[in-house]
Amino acid sequence: MKVAIIGAGNVGAMVASRVIDADLADVVLLDVVPGLAKGKALDISDARPIFDSSANITGAEDFKDIKGSNIVVITAGLARKPGMSRDDLLKKNSDIIKEISSQVKKYCPSSIIIVVTNPLDVMSYLVMKITGIDHKKVIGMAGVLDTARFINILREKNKDIDDDKFLMMGSHGDTMVPVSRSEKVSKEDFTRASELTRNRGAEIVRYLETGSAYFAPSASVFFMLKAIIKDEKKPLCASAYLRGQYNEKDIYIGVPVILGAQGIERIIETALAEEEKQAFKESARQIREGIDKIAEPR
Repeated sequence: MKVAIIGAGNVGAMVASRVIDADLADVVLLDVVPGLAKGKALDISDARPIFDSSANITGAEDFKDIKGSNIVVITAGLARKPGMSRDDLLKKNSDIIKEISSQVKKYCPSSIIIVVTNPLDVMSYLVMKITGIDHKKVIGMAGVLDTARFINILREKNKDIDDDKFLMMGSHGDTMVPVSRSEKVSKEDFTRASELTRNRGAEIVRYLETGSAYFAPSASVFFMLKAIIKDEKKPLCASAYLRGQYNEKDIYIGVPVILGAQGIERIIETALAEEEKQAFKESARQIREGIDKIAEPR
């Protein structure tokens, strides 16, 4: 099994490290910055004896080196800076993603792709359209991360909760949709956790000043890679392409799915309350605005 990770910044390098440490797959870590991927690949490789891992990692600067990869993880792009929203990244990152997608189409036309670059739902849509790869095999990471953040914040005041009763659906942004099917959490705690989750990424950026989150995002990607490589049929939340589910079409948005060796093997249509339906609809509307902004002129 070969995994290509495009982008050797904090998220990409941490994903590579997690994969190699776990002996999950061989990795090609690619970055256009001279020496960056090669240096980090050597450093990650030197930890293999500590973790008793036989997985191989190489650093690369040429896209031809990702040829034949079974899974491609796209982390490349500009990170948010203080005061910058995900939408501020739209134009610059769409240009980067267009170039990467054309290279993936050339060298890995049958791969499964996990998109991490923000604005994530729009970038996932762009990758699917440019590569022409089956929409079930192009997946946005955000739902795993947002749900983990949501549960983590809820646990601060609610130690005994059922994790599988909470989801964070919708966009990876200000209009994400919190969903609870638990009676163990008060409305006050639910509302508080929802708002903190929506703002968690920006909060981390404010503290770091010169970077953005990468520990939890990389763990989320690893969680998805493991589900695919080991064919776990894992229920989780991810940005997926809808074709009528949840009354939405031709859009990538966060929904619960079953993830396995073929990518998204099924979209789970959970019943939503009226308030949740309206919030999901608004989330979809804002994602479509982003898609329209990067659409090629006709």
